[in-house]
Amino acid sequence: MSIYNNPQLDELDYQILEILIKDSRTPYLEIARMCHVSGGTIHVRMKKMEDMGIIKGTKLLIDTSKLGYDICCFLGIYLDKSSSISYVLEEMKKIKEIVELHYTTGDYSIFAKVICKSIAHLQDLLMNKVHIINGIQRTDTFISLSQPIDRNIQF
Repeated sequence: MSIYNNPQLDELDYQILEILIKDSRTPYLEIARMCHVSGGTIHVRMKKMEDMGIIKGTKLLIDTSKLGYDICCFLGIYLDKSSSISYVLEEMKKIKEIVELHYTTGDYSIFAKVICKSIAHLQDLLMNKVHIINGIQRTDTFISLSQPIDRNIQF
């Protein structure tokens, strides 16, 4: 039985993904050398994985604490009723401090990751941006003390 779950991908595709997960800036020719194939093969494989939606682009990772955003927290959000989800999600997309948003099962309808500059900033965010959204009943806030694991999937 293969450890790989997608029949459209083979071992080379997973090798490429493993290299890019470690360093997404690795040049295609370096990947080709590491995988013992041509640069053209890497281009073709990358295009295939982009077309399949496996690779959705690249993004810049920023250490927000170095920009003064020292508070990372999570909001568990209760809705008044489930029919207000679309409106609430659209309103929450407008709040720049929300860096992740998940529609979830369990106690919360929405779980959000938020970054703030200070506790006062967090309080202002909750009172003047989040709690004023129609459809939000209440929130629970969890402040992150540290992030000992920060990684992508590993193959």
